[in-house]
Amino acid sequence: MSLEAVNDPVTPASGDAYIALLGRSTWALVNAYHAVLHEKGLRPERVIIVTEEPYAREASIAAEAIGTVSEGYGFAPAIKTEILPEADFVRAGQTIRSLAGDLIRQGFDVAIDITSGRKVTVAGALIAVSVAGLDIRHIYYLAMKSTDDVAKPYMMIPHQIQQIRDIMEDAGARE
Repeated sequence: MSLEAVNDPVTPASGDAYIALLGRSTWALVNAYHAVLHEKGLRPERVIIVTEEPYAREASIAAEAIGTVSEGYGFAPAIKTEILPEADFVRAGQTIRSLAGDLIRQGFDVAIDITSGRKVTVAGALIAVSVAGLDIRHIYYLAMKSTDDVAKPYMMIPHQIQQIRDIMEDAGARE
């Protein structure tokens, strides 16, 4: 064993982490996650659900659903939640920048899902990670052609009306 291995207490991770922004729709968060697993093949080791105080109760429901969906794909990520004050753009940005930065320093490739997030949280998050120059690998958004009758599991919604988008790929930042 080398001296470097003995002196380096942190073993870098080599996997994916997924930060999901939860707003008014738990279904939107869970379905976007399911779409990412199904269509993009992502298998995150860690999932962090970030929401505002008024939606804190839904965060535990979303965490349970994320666990169930993950089990269906044969893995079990570590899942945690972060609760933010309502409509606090600055705090949202600071929190998500800190979470993403910590995960990147630990060696994770970070994806952020903005599908369910409220505008103030999404804007705070994206501006903060951009200004910080963080290497966010994916920014996912589940686009729906119609919002009629979509509060149900991903596989029950016709695929013709939904499309998982990776904004980083679409913008040419990732291939």
